[in-house]
Amino acid sequence: MIRNRLTWLDALRGYAAAVVALFHLSPVLIGQDRHMAVFRHFDLGRYGVLLFFLVSGYVIPMSLERHGSLRRFWVGRVFRIYPAYLLAIGIGLLLAACGWQRLHATVHDETVASALGHATMLTDLLGLRGVVRPFWTLSYEMVFYLIVAGLFAWRRHRDSAGWAAGLALTVLVLGGHLPAGLLTGGFHERRIAAGLLVLVLAGSLLAYLRGRRSPVLIVGVAGVATVLLPLLNGQPTKWASAGSSGGAVLLLAVMFAGTVVYRVQYGQIGRPGAAAALTLVLVTVGIDQWLRDGTSLLRNGTVAAAVAATFAIAFLLRNRAAPSFLTWLGVVSFPVYLLHMPVLVVASRLLPGHPAAIGGVFVAGTLVVAWTAHHLVERPGQELGRRVQRHLDTRFGPDTPMIDTTTEGGIPRTGSFGMQRESV
Repeated sequence: MIRNRLTWLDALRGYAAAVVALFHLSPVLIGQDRHMAVFRHFDLGRYGVLLFFLVSGYVIPMSLERHGSLRRFWVGRVFRIYPAYLLAIGIGLLLAACGWQRLHATVHDETVASALGHATMLTDLLGLRGVVRPFWTLSYEMVFYLIVAGLFAWRRHRDSAGWAAGLALTVLVLGGHLPAGLLTGGFHERRIAAGLLVLVLAGSLLAYLRGRRSPVLIVGVAGVATVLLPLLNGQPTKWASAGSSGGAVLLLAVMFAGTVVYRVQYGQIGRPGAAAALTLVLVTVGIDQWLRDGTSLLRNGTVAAAVAATFAIAFLLRNRAAPSFLTWLGVVSFPVYLLHMPVLVVASRLLPGHPAAIGGVFVAGTLVVAWTAHHLVERPGQELGRRVQRHLDTRFGPDTPMIDTTTEGGIPRTGSFGMQRESV
């Protein structure tokens, strides 16, 4: 058992990663019919993803406000995520080249748009599939980072409850009327949109890394404006995963709900407003699809309750020692999340018709591959990020904090947490 102020987040993230991986193993292990029978009553994959999003919402403002520096935040994000992400792309392409897995048609047919979408991680909001299927959630993570960084630049970073409640209300009131693909209706529009998003992300990173106030404010507005992607383009093709623009907006609301928990814990917002916002998001997760098409009330309501209960239990036990295995699994959770599907492809290819053997190889192989990727790719990437940070501080001068971190009462000083243990 391991105990410190933040191990509960590692344990929760490790648990969520295991849930998602086992959800993808389920059709192989118990058969498609039994898998679908369970799915009709409880969506284990959605449960795991929403837990991930809650943890991200809680952790990201902690990372950002720990130093009050947008430069440090983005260097940490880029060198935390992209090394393992690029590794997963390479492995996916290698398996496709060997004929062991098929790349989705959008990767073949829209090569330019797909390459640009993968560069920004925004494939799902462009209506494209990733080389590795779980990539779709990274689109929402990236939009969340851009919005939160923009709010931080304009010193509106404490408006979490308003954002969570506002996004949930938007889903409840307008969810069924939001356009599914206003921005990327066709092949050429997707290519143009993908190119523009590369420019937006690259320009934002350049401004944040240089640290000059006026450009930072400009790209901050652009970052906040990326909320239009899920609002107006949440389901541009049948290949997107949210199901509707309302569903896409709701995923952002869940991440802001995690931010609300963080802020109320450290006394940055009032409890009544936080409780109202969290309740609204929880209810919306449960009834959104039912309001739109009259289906899935029990399944989604159960998932919403389970997500809230799991996070609440972990939060209440945060001062107790966490299981060592779950804590370790949380540290390697990003490569677990990205690489478990390629491991499943290999195990299924090598052991066709032997589901129990596939399951054993899948579990052991995923843990070994994740541990290896963490030590050989993630940790060197984070160390490179620290060197880049020092170089940027030398070239442009130390990044002036956008806020006075001494007034952000209660924020835990977490050592290397921001570079090593952030959620994705």
